[in-house]
Amino acid sequence: MQTLAVPSDVAMTHYRTIFLSDLHLGMRGCQAERVLDFLRHHEADRWVLVGDVVDGWALTRSWTWTQPHNDVVQKLLRKVRKGAEMVYVPGNHDGAARQFAGLMFGGILVQRHWTHTTADGRRLLVLHGDEFDGVVRLAPWLSKVGARAYELSLALNTVVASIRERMGMPYWSLAAALKDRTKTALQYVARFEEAVATRAAEVGADGVVCGHIHRPEIRTIGDGGTLYANCGDWVENCTALVEHRDGRLEIVRWTGAIRPEAPAGDGVRQPVADLAPRLALGSALASAGFPSQIALDR
Repeated sequence: MQTLAVPSDVAMTHYRTIFLSDLHLGMRGCQAERVLDFLRHHEADRWVLVGDVVDGWALTRSWTWTQPHNDVVQKLLRKVRKGAEMVYVPGNHDGAARQFAGLMFGGILVQRHWTHTTADGRRLLVLHGDEFDGVVRLAPWLSKVGARAYELSLALNTVVASIRERMGMPYWSLAAALKDRTKTALQYVARFEEAVATRAAEVGADGVVCGHIHRPEIRTIGDGGTLYANCGDWVENCTALVEHRDGRLEIVRWTGAIRPEAPAGDGVRQPVADLAPRLALGSALASAGFPSQIALDR
């Protein structure tokens, strides 16, 4: 896997395409400050949001929508206003947006699946990946119970990350480390990767870009050499998948020290202190042109 660990005090970097997945805005364990810091330091001709941008499951249990969460949404919308393309492929946690597949709101194209062509001519199937998770597909209620337990484990992860940051140590995910040491989890990941790559081959694509399992990876699978690329996430790994001008794909891990907040002239902050949490999120979505009837999963 090609991984680039970059300190977050670097200057602005411009890529051909940036893929972001599993931000889970609204979830207590979301690393919204790191997402915002990443957005401040990166530009792209095209941004592809590969699902679970907003965590509707978490928001139906308790509203965790702080200023950084709102700033991330506003920053993404500002990139569109500045001329960047943006494609949104909803996941299972923001599945309510799937009903708008094929429509464009505020310059953001919503698609159930998407085919991305790299600069070197490779066709990549872009999907979130939850349709390959048997638990999600066959028993959604069971998956939501699991998501609740996972969110609780992330609470401990947040405490550990905070202590490490105060000690001047780099970001490290306890939740990811525990998952990497669980045999059952590793077996599931392998089966998931193979299933997603098989689907890409079936539709004639050269590879697949996905998210969902919170495990960043770039590798080839099968005799046909199908490319498998997983963006990772922003609750455990803080990673993005980027495409260089020549079509090369790379995973950027954004785990360095977070820079101070951008100057007031940045123009993306819409304070949530004066708004109820639901109104704050609704205002952010409305500014993108999404219909008022879009509702989070209940």
